[in-house]
Formats: sequence, C-alpha cells, structure tokens
Amino acid sequence: MINLLEFPYNDLEAFVLEDLKESRFRAEQIWQWLWQKRVRSVEAMTNLSKPLRERLAAIAEVRWPSIVDAQTSKDGTVKLLLGLADNRLVETVLIPMQDRYSQCLSTQVGCAMACTFCNTGQLGFERNMTFGEMLGQVLVGRQYLEDHGLNPLKNLVFMGMGEPLLNLDNLLKVLHALPDTRGLNISWRRSMVSTVGFPDKLKILGDSELALPAISLHAPNQELRARIMPKAAKVHLDDLMAALRAYPMRPRERITFEYLLLKGVNDSLEHADQLARLVDRKRGKINLIAYNATEGMPYEAPDRAQVEAFEKRLWSHNLTAFIRRSMGSDIKAACGQLKAAAK
Repeated sequence: MINLLEFPYNDLEAFVLEDLKESRFRAEQIWQWLWQKRVRSVEAMTNLSKPLRERLAAIAEVRWPSIVDAQTSKDGTVKLLLGLADNRLVETVLIPMQDRYSQCLSTQVGCAMACTFCNTGQLGFERNMTFGEMLGQVLVGRQYLEDHGLNPLKNLVFMGMGEPLLNLDNLLKVLHALPDTRGLNISWRRSMVSTVGFPDKLKILGDSELALPAISLHAPNQELRARIMPKAAKVHLDDLMAALRAYPMRPRERITFEYLLLKGVNDSLEHADQLARLVDRKRGKINLIAYNATEGMPYEAPDRAQVEAFEKRLWSHNLTAFIRRSMGSDIKAACGQLKAAAK
C-alpha cells in the first residue's frame, strides 16, 4: 500500500496525473489535506469526489509514525519514541522556547559516526529515514502539542538521531517541502541542520540555500577531534574550515558551531584559545553545551565554573558564544542522549 506522505509535491503531482488520471489541481488538494490539515485517512479528504476517494483508498493510505512512548521532562521538554512501518524506532524531541516549541528531528535510524560521547553513535547505523518519515515527525509533533494544549511548533533543528548529510537526498527534499505555504509552511529561516561536516555535501547544502548548518565541532584541533570523533575526523579540520569559509550566507547570517564540553578533555582555557583561532568571529557563533553525564560513557560533566570561564575566554577574543541550556536531560532527551529506547 502506498503511503501518500512519501511523495514530495512533484512526485505527488505525477502520481495524480499518471496513476489516478486526474487533473493537476487534485495534487494540490491532496497535499493540503496531508500537510496543512493533517488528516489521517483518504476518506477525510472531503473535497475529493467519493469515487476518487474510493479509488485512491484502494491503493494508498496516510501512515504517520506512531507514538510508542512519550516522556515529559521537569523543564517541559517532551521526548517522543516513534515507531516506523518496519517496526524500527527513532526519537524526536519537542523543546519549549518561551512562546513556542522547537523540534529536534532525526534523519537516520541509528548513526554511523560513532562519536565516543554520543548514545546514538553507539547504536550503529541501521538505515536512512525516508522523506515521509522525516517530515512525518513534524506532523506528529504539531498534533501532540495541539492535543495537549501547548504552544505551537515554530522551529526545526535536524539534530536528532543520525547524521543529516549522510541522508542528503531525502534531507534536501524535506527542506524544499517545509516552506510550502500549501503545506507545513515553515520558513527556511526556522530550520537548522546539524552535521559533523562533509565539505562536498556542505557545498550542495549551501548551493541549495535551504538551511544554515550547525557544525558539531566539539574539539579545537585535529588531534583531539580524532580522539573523540574518530569517524568525523577523517575529514581534516583544515578542510572542514575551508569549506565553511566558502559557505554562502546572506548578510548578518552566521554559522553555528556546537561545542560539547567534556570535563578534563576539551574544556581548558587553552582549548578556548585554540577554538578562538579556528572560528571566524564575523561568520561564526559558538554554542557551548555542558556534557550530560551518561551511564556507560567514559566522560564526566564539566564544572559550572569552568564552563563559564571557557565562555568568558571566548568573549575575550571577541567571539559570540553562549552557554546553551541543557533541556530534557532527566528523560535522556538532551544532546547526545537519544538512543530510541522506552523508559
């Protein structure tokens, strides 16, 4: 049975014209029902004729990822464990931000990068998520917030399970679909793609002008990055930074560098000085994230005083740097804690 969520708009239009032998405008109607009105069945598409709905329902369905488990943190963060059609599991996180929510989206089942501080990386890679599975997380997230009387979803960060640029074809289709005013209507300005960084794929993302990257850096030199992120470090840091210097940006835009502080590993003032030499203060800003101590991991959370000293050291180099508040750590929904397991 065809899942209608798996069609990007152009493919849905081709399906309507070639398979259903219907007029082009029917594709727009179906698209609106799927992504704007969030219907869960063909039968609910009431502006389609009954014969058309019957023909469509005979060959196609609307299949969302299912909520297997939902956990709410004491800070309001919601972690949803989602089941996919093949019974594989992924996690998505809804993060409260003043009057709105941001959603952390997964792009792969598992992850191939094996970063030594990340739960997801320890799972290994199972498969890429499809177009419909990736966008389906947004449908589930919006519906969950609405059902529970919570603030609306406004921002998306592709920072969940998996390395987004290793699922680049589907990622680009998703990014292209997000701002469609007939559908989800989420501006490209409200989407960010987190990646360890692959120069060739960053160029494709940059040329698309569909999103800005957030670079999972976590080390200020090649030797240390190779120790804590061995697979990511196969791309030399010099090559990564050269690719970022060439990344096309509009006026006042900057690339975000994510830096996870690990006690006694990458949190010294010398490391801060090295990081300052690495990041262009006009093109980059730094998000500092204090590591959340995780069972089975060989790292400890840094001292708060050291985190603040690290931030101030970056400020002394005229860099824009923030300590990012860790959200959802008590339900293992924070950075590096996702592992697609029920409580």
